[in-house]
Amino acid sequence: MSRKITLFCCAGMSTSMLVTKMQQIAKKDGKDYDIAAFSLDELAKGAGSDAILIGPQVRYALKKVKDAFPDIPVSDIDMRTYGLMDGAGVIKIAEKLFK
Repeated sequence: MSRKITLFCCAGMSTSMLVTKMQQIAKKDGKDYDIAAFSLDELAKGAGSDAILIGPQVRYALKKVKDAFPDIPVSDIDMRTYGLMDGAGVIKIAEKLFK
């Protein structure tokens, strides 16, 4: 069963690089994850996600995202994990939300 992980940030650029790293880790680990990144302007694209993560630069929008998706677990990505482009670390954050 595929899990959908959606990331949101300001413009989606740096988060797109993080998504690529996450996809590489998931593939290597044999995990069936559909991972995508969007700008906050495209918030509707979070529908149907199993977990939604937001970048530290848009942490101010955490409540807005949680309110928009009350049935989907939402978390922010800490600055260190995001800054290091730690794909494995971000996958761990998402996996905690799955439970």
